Amino acid sequence: MTAGVLAALPYGPAFAQNVAVQDLAVQGPLGDVALGPENAKVTIIEYASLTCSHCANFHKTTWPELKKRYIDTGKVRFVLREFPLDPLATAGFLLARCDSKNKYYPITDLLFEQQRNWAFTDKPLDALRGLMRQAGFSQEKFDACLKDQKLYEGVSAVKQRAADTFKVNSTPTFFINGQRHPGNLSIQQIEEIITPMLGS
Repeated sequence: MTAGVLAALPYGPAFAQNVAVQDLAVQGPLGDVALGPENAKVTIIEYASLTCSHCANFHKTTWPELKKRYIDTGKVRFVLREFPLDPLATAGFLLARCDSKNKYYPITDLLFEQQRNWAFTDKPLDALRGLMRQAGFSQEKFDACLKDQKLYEGVSAVKQRAADTFKVNSTPTFFINGQRHPGNLSIQQIEEIITPMLGS
């Protein structure tokens, strides 16, 4: 009886489902775009969707402080991985991946920052096109990126592996040195988690 109940509750609090760091380190077909040194004591991997309002909130409120205090100072390595919840979020990630890796964070930052102005409008694709024009995308480039099958398969593979292997089922989900932390985290919450990991 108990076993049956537990089997039906795979995502309960008792199932924090921490993940082996070496499994998390395996990159998707497109590779990771990481910020911070490879040998940092703490690695934070975020699975996010560009149309998720909790993700946008994290990137507006927590992310600037996290980057300033820990990533830019070399204490933390950070990786944003794609977990699009809908075709629109997939399109955003294709555009972020389409240019050079140097543009990945500037574009994802822009899309999170402006989320309300493109993801929740009557004509989201037109709004997205206008936004990407500001980022230097021509109409031709915009269309080509969204039709790029290799990019599409790469983004889809990252999401699929996260769902199948790491049981990610909501965004944002963070893995901090393999520890699972679902939901939007404040800078204070992150500091509580990473301070013991960083040591003196």
